[in-house]
Amino acid sequence: MTDGSSLEQLLASLKTHASAGASPEKRLPPVETWNPTHCGEAGFEILADGTWVHEGTRITREALVRLFSTILRKDADGETYLVTPVEKIRVRVEDAPFVAVRADRHGRGERQTLVFTTNVGDVVQAGPANPIRVAFDGEEPRPYVLVRGRLEARILRAPFYEMVEWSEPRDGKLGVWSGGAWWELGRG
Repeated sequence: MTDGSSLEQLLASLKTHASAGASPEKRLPPVETWNPTHCGEAGFEILADGTWVHEGTRITREALVRLFSTILRKDADGETYLVTPVEKIRVRVEDAPFVAVRADRHGRGERQTLVFTTNVGDVVQAGPANPIRVAFDGEEPRPYVLVRGRLEARILRAPFYEMVEWSEPRDGKLGVWSGGAWWELGRG
């Protein structure tokens, strides 16, 4: 899909789905079960800071970005797509499709739970189903939490520093508890 009406067609498909009772504010659409045959490009990308862009122009309507985020899927091929029952459109992602802008701690120690809020309003409790991982870009840590499917949120610096404050040493490494699991953050 490369013509200028691609955004309008995608929006029309989303409105049809929403009118069938699948409001993105209430629940996520079942994108994992949708397997449309059409796949193409429409100039969508998500920048490392969480900014959504369509054909080189920033999408400034927060409600539209949140709506699109509900139909995002990362497939086994490593590519990220906007998926509707009738279309599958590739989205270029610079880093992670979401950004964790806030971390909240409930409890302490092994019973502690960390809850992350993303730039698109997802709330994720870190644990075995939503693991935390830390990659390194040279010496700089790049922390992530799994949001859903194969979609991750990069944890911003401020929430990560809070996690470091909540961490404890274990075998020469710093880590943090959440959801009954210990997640390594780096060397202590």
